[in-house]
Amino acid sequence: MRTFHLSWIAFFLCFFGWFAHAPLMNSTIGPDMGLSHAQKITAFIASVGITIIARLVIGNLCDKIGPRKSYTYLLAFGAIVVAGSSLAYNWETYLISRMAIGVIGASFVITQYHTTKMFAPNVVGIANATTAGWGNLGGGVTQAMMPLIASGMLAIGFAESELSKWRPAMVVPAVIMLVVAYLYWKYTEDTPQGNYDSNPSIKPVSQPGESGLFMSAVKDRRVWILFAIYGACFGLELFVNGRAATYYQTKFSLNETTAGIIAALFGLMNLFARSMGGWLGDKFSTTGGLSGRVKWLVMVLFAEGLALILFSRMDMLGLAIGTMIVFSLFVQMAEGATFSVVPFINKKSLGAVAGIVGAGGNVGAVIYAQFLLRSGATLENSFMYFGIAVVAISLLGLGIKFSAADEQAARDEQKKLEEFEKQLANRELKAA
Repeated sequence: MRTFHLSWIAFFLCFFGWFAHAPLMNSTIGPDMGLSHAQKITAFIASVGITIIARLVIGNLCDKIGPRKSYTYLLAFGAIVVAGSSLAYNWETYLISRMAIGVIGASFVITQYHTTKMFAPNVVGIANATTAGWGNLGGGVTQAMMPLIASGMLAIGFAESELSKWRPAMVVPAVIMLVVAYLYWKYTEDTPQGNYDSNPSIKPVSQPGESGLFMSAVKDRRVWILFAIYGACFGLELFVNGRAATYYQTKFSLNETTAGIIAALFGLMNLFARSMGGWLGDKFSTTGGLSGRVKWLVMVLFAEGLALILFSRMDMLGLAIGTMIVFSLFVQMAEGATFSVVPFINKKSLGAVAGIVGAGGNVGAVIYAQFLLRSGATLENSFMYFGIAVVAISLLGLGIKFSAADEQAARDEQKKLEEFEKQLANRELKAA
């Protein structure tokens, strides 16, 4: 449970730092740096796009050195680049700083890897979904908190002007990241059996004649279906986190603080929605096996697409907020449902599978941002087009199949866990 809590806290901070620039872009960072509309979108694309590579690398790294070291190093790096972004002085240096910050988006892969290693198959869905969901809150909370932190920096004299107040504000998440990096190193282990360094027998390795851990994941078409599916749910969450505040400012003429608070509601659904998606995935598996997890994923992703289409058509503020929350519920449940399936695809190559699927989310976000930049479509019409795409992608999930042997192994493991729980309950009853 130490790992459970530290992993979501670490993920929360990484997402907070990753999206810390978004709510300040139009009002302070853009004018301070003299950024054009195209440069603002390009900075977002760079920050999200670099995470594609980072997630592939970090997933492989988890298989090699373990999640404990991987997270500690990533948090320390994140602290440096988030604080360092305050030193940007022109477009080029700002773009480089946003690309460097994008690397910490790979934190998601470590979180999912670590909780999968720590929890049993009958609860791994809700464990993965909850750590990811509570971590994703960072992307929503930063929408509301960073404007307040920046204003606070100006009020206490750390900023020279209204436009430069964002610079000292970036130090706040950086300092907290360093604290959590120390806690992660000191209080977590790679697995319940210990660390990879002290117990090499628990480290995943490919057997003679098998493809390498990464290549075995690459060759599995189910991994690429989940890659597309995660682009359709988490990719949209990334895109909306980066554009929601701007959407409400431009369409409904709201100020920075009000738009940021409304945009934060989208991320706040992570308190329970992603956990619900993983929990229901676990429940569907008790009667439907591994294919039950897949059916639930298809259903919730289909509903997500319909909800996004509905949100895109709302012209009244109250209805827009309400339908955004409904969309948020489905998008985050779909994310939880996705990673209730991932642990069962290829257990030996868990890091590689998680890295590839996780990268799919960032690929989706880049595609959405590129469409917005190059198509000339309005943001609300883009949302409608993306909703239609999600409905289509949801049907790809029907192509995720498991062998009879995999299904049987999952049922056998479920029975063992149920027997263990009964034995444990009997011991507690006798002790009482």
